[in-house]
Formats: sequence, structure tokens, C-alpha cells
Amino acid sequence: MGKFTPPGNRPAPAYRQVSKRIRLRHGDVYWTGGRESMKILRRKCLQLGALSVVLAGVAALIEPAWPQAGRPIRIIIPFPPGGSADVLARILGQQIGEANNQTLVVENHPGAGASIAYELTARAAPDGNTIVVAANSVVINPILRKTNYDPVTSFEPICNLATSPMVFVVESTSPYKTIGELIAAAHAKPGTLTLAALGPATTQHIAVEQFKRVTKADMIFVPYTGGAPVVNALLGQQVTAGLVNYSEAVSQIKAGKLRALATTSNKRITPLPDVATVAESGYPGYESEVWLGLLAPAKTPEKNIAQLIAWFTAALKTPAVEAKLLPLGLYAADACGKEFSAFIKQKSEEYARIIHDANIKVE
Repeated sequence: MGKFTPPGNRPAPAYRQVSKRIRLRHGDVYWTGGRESMKILRRKCLQLGALSVVLAGVAALIEPAWPQAGRPIRIIIPFPPGGSADVLARILGQQIGEANNQTLVVENHPGAGASIAYELTARAAPDGNTIVVAANSVVINPILRKTNYDPVTSFEPICNLATSPMVFVVESTSPYKTIGELIAAAHAKPGTLTLAALGPATTQHIAVEQFKRVTKADMIFVPYTGGAPVVNALLGQQVTAGLVNYSEAVSQIKAGKLRALATTSNKRITPLPDVATVAESGYPGYESEVWLGLLAPAKTPEKNIAQLIAWFTAALKTPAVEAKLLPLGLYAADACGKEFSAFIKQKSEEYARIIHDANIKVE
């Protein structure tokens, strides 16, 4: 008779011995013996197989939703703190962090017309843990200067998060009450009225050149280093009119120190229901907005992109987030994935045409 020998010297039940011996080790248990041992072995193997299936299922359930769990997601901002892109990122980052127990860190990397931030993101590991809030400049820069990124091939588009209309404004004592009156004056006195905006070679500069071309208004473009200096120049009556982001002029408009003549959006905006758009003022087809989208490095896995899309679209639809964005003139765009990719390509072609026709240069 063969015998079953567990570890130690405890007695074990005996089994009929056969010439063929089978030996299996699992943990500290040894099996040797004949036909009866074979049955026990088979049963143990089946039990172990079932256990492995259960454990695999449990592992799937407890696997973190984000492949790089434990690491914060860096949201790169190409502009200084306090701007629309910075505020948008911080509002959405807080909402996503609270809802998903995920850490998102906002990092400001301004400089080189925003190219520093875009190049930093393009070089980052394609794991979804580094993303950038991109504005119109991500498309404009490569048209005007040498950059170490391509807006189409260097990134994986996530979502166009929000758009922000611009507004034509004048100082409150200006004789111009509507955009039509300003255009008429420019026709009557070509080359004498001034129009200030952030520039040169910016979204606002391109919007100004579009406006001049569509309305045939011969106005002198006066570039400033930011929206705030444009507002100050208007308040000091140093320029005839200005084109700024709504968020940059809202406080002075509410205070009655600036007058809004028209918005650049395709429809009137909620904070300024009585202010017409340029399009409905007699120039259909004119539209120019600041857009703020989210990009990841090229070759970021699709599942990571899908997770980011889900998080950010859910955050944008949260009532508390909407309530914070609308007063800033930020409107959810909700165009993601392939739709956002097509948008970037279309804007690349549109801006290239305008820049060429207007002979815009980086000074």
C-alpha cells in the first residue's frame, strides 16, 4: 500500500500502491500515490482553477480606474494665473478631484506666445497624466514662427472645453453707440480711427483683421500686451475702440465706464442680452471666439483619453460649475475626440488664410 505523507510526522490514511507515482506541490502539501490520489489531485486542481477565476474577478473590481493611480494629473496652462484658461482649469480640476478622488494640479507655464507649455506637453509621457489647456494660439503659433510641435500630429485631442466671446468696446463718453456707427465713422475717415487689442499675431489680432476685411473699415490696429492694458487705454481715451475678451471688460461695463458695441459670437450672450453681434449688425458670417480645449501628448492610450473625456464633460455639466463659468463669459463647448480634432484642422486652415491675407507678422 502507498501512503499520503503530509508535512511533519502525523499519521496519514493509506491507499493502494501502484507502480506509477504522481507528485504535486501546492504550498507545503505533497501528494504521492495511486488512483485514489489521482482523483484527489484532479479535484484540488479544479478547486484551484475556480479560485483563480474568482481572484481575477476581484482584482478587476479593485483595479484603479486610472492607470496611473497615485500620481496627480498635471494640467498645464500656457498663460499666467488669473486668466480664463487658468480659472477654467482650476474650477474643473476641483470638481473632478472631489467627484472622482483624483488629484489634479494646475501648473502655469507662460512664455514664447504660449509655445513653452505646448512643447512641454508634446514631450511629456503619453500616459494621460500631463494635459494642456490649449487656446487658439496652439494653432496660430506654428503658422507664424518655428515651433517644436505640430497642432495636429503632436497631440491627442480630448475636448473643446469652452468658448469665450470677445466684445468691441468704447469708453462710455464715446459718440459711438453701436458697432454700425463705428464702422460708418471708419468709412468716413479712413485710416484715422484706432482699434486696440492684444497683439500682435494673436487671436484678437486675427479677429481685428477679420473685422476690417468683412466691414471694409480702414482702422489702425494698436497692439497691447494684454486685455487689461487695452481697457486702461480705453479708459484713458488713448484709442477709439478696443476688442477684448468679455471677462476682461465685464467689470468696467457693469460700472458704466465702458460701452459694449457688439460681440463676436454667433449669437447674443446671456450677460449682454441687449448687445448685438457683429453678424446680426449687417455682417453675416463674422464670428470669432476664444476657445479653450484640452490636449494630451500624441499616442496617449484611447482608454485614458476616454476617461478624461468622461471626467471633464461630466464636470462641465455640473450646475455648480456652470454657475461659476457663465459670469466669466465662458460657455461649455462639449466637442470631444474626433469632433475636436476636425475643429483644430479647420481652424488651422482658416487662421493660415487670414494671416496670409492680412500679412500678419510676429514683431
